[in-house]
Amino acid sequence: MSLLVVGTVAFDSIETPYGQAEQVVGGAATYISLAASYFTSHIQLVSVIGDDFPEATLADLTKRGVDLQGLQVKKGEKSFYWSGKYHSDMNSRDTLVTDLNVLADFDPVLPESYRNAEYVMLGNLTPAVQRRVLDQLTSRPDLIAMDTMNFWMDHALGELLEVIKRVDLLTINDEEARQLTGEYSLVKAAGHILNMGPHILVIKKGEHGALLFLKDRDDQEIHIFYAPAMPLMDVFDPTGAGDTFAGGMVGYLAQTRDLSFANLKRALIYGSAMASFCVEKFSIDRLTELDVPQILQRIEKFRALVHFDREE
Repeated sequence: MSLLVVGTVAFDSIETPYGQAEQVVGGAATYISLAASYFTSHIQLVSVIGDDFPEATLADLTKRGVDLQGLQVKKGEKSFYWSGKYHSDMNSRDTLVTDLNVLADFDPVLPESYRNAEYVMLGNLTPAVQRRVLDQLTSRPDLIAMDTMNFWMDHALGELLEVIKRVDLLTINDEEARQLTGEYSLVKAAGHILNMGPHILVIKKGEHGALLFLKDRDDQEIHIFYAPAMPLMDVFDPTGAGDTFAGGMVGYLAQTRDLSFANLKRALIYGSAMASFCVEKFSIDRLTELDVPQILQRIEKFRALVHFDREE
């Protein structure tokens, strides 16, 4: 089952209360691909980098089943770079530097073998880039998932709404859901978003978990599921957690080829489990050292978090 991943492959410099990491590997597509690679081995990556990006990371992605034909490498240019500092609560941060570099004029070109992908994950990029990717597909995927952010709501709302019309699954955080709809109640906000085009919505709430909404195509009923976040002693670096969540979720869906509500609920837990690993170390370090038994053990911990026996 092919999974097309579109997004940034980049460098980050991060400061949190637990320390600093300078010029480390980051980017939405990197996190998405690494998380998804534990569930599906046919990942097609579309992004752009400069020739400063480490060959060892590219080799590791290839080893994990990530096809890099769609990764543009611009000689003599620099990769996208972001620097940020997290506040003590780890839920808010200040962006210190954003250097678009090769991303400034990124024009995604899908290799012919990518154009009939069965699952698509559009990582956070300009809506124009996301639209150009969709325009190059030659067949309708089983699932088109999309992530976005408040910046595009502020600066490219019209284009963003056009792309949202074309996707099946949208992932955004709670503040973005409220901004997009003007509704404070997340249930009301979800109803509005599900009328914009997607029939599946995931609203991420950081350390407070995630909400899944599915609009039944037959009777239009909205089904809701809540997944908690894993309580952790320490969160070293939240960067990439949302992308890791999306990669784990969509990777699991691509592996199982099942878009029922019951399986979407499982996928939400798998995504949450992968995100809980991501924050345990800086950059992609934790994601590169996992194995399947560790992931399954974490899934069981999630099961224990929410399981209870009803009193008879």
